[in-house]
Amino acid sequence: MTEVSFHFNVPDKLRHACLLLRKAHQSGRPMGVVGPPAELQALDTALWEVSAPDFIPHCSSDAPAQVLAQTSIVLAPDCSAIEHSHMLLQLGSEVPAGFERFERLIEIVGLDAPDRQQARRRWRYYADRGYAMKRWDASAAAGSRRKA
Repeated sequence: MTEVSFHFNVPDKLRHACLLLRKAHQSGRPMGVVGPPAELQALDTALWEVSAPDFIPHCSSDAPAQVLAQTSIVLAPDCSAIEHSHMLLQLGSEVPAGFERFERLIEIVGLDAPDRQQARRRWRYYADRGYAMKRWDASAAAGSRRKA
């Protein structure tokens, strides 16, 4: 069954997504990213703007087959466009159709009230169906980094 992780109190969702994708790339694990086209475009831009040593190879799901075969990070409008079933990063406001075929789903929740309300609704959806739930509080993590 899919493990669902919520990363909440995230001040910059795109930066956080870039960090997660860098970590996935460094570990060699493929990761799909789903969300609205505007969010995916903003993420694509952000991934191109990281420093050269931190570059994260990625492509969209409509890239040629040979590019998709060589790229572990795939940006897609929905889960059906992602071939692997390892990790899925969700940038949208709705539960992504087909998420259950992935080993792990990560939801990023920002600081604004509408985003938090939508995330609570998704949390209830997953929890009511018995998915293994994990929480990661970005504000607590930032506080512990400042104290170190």
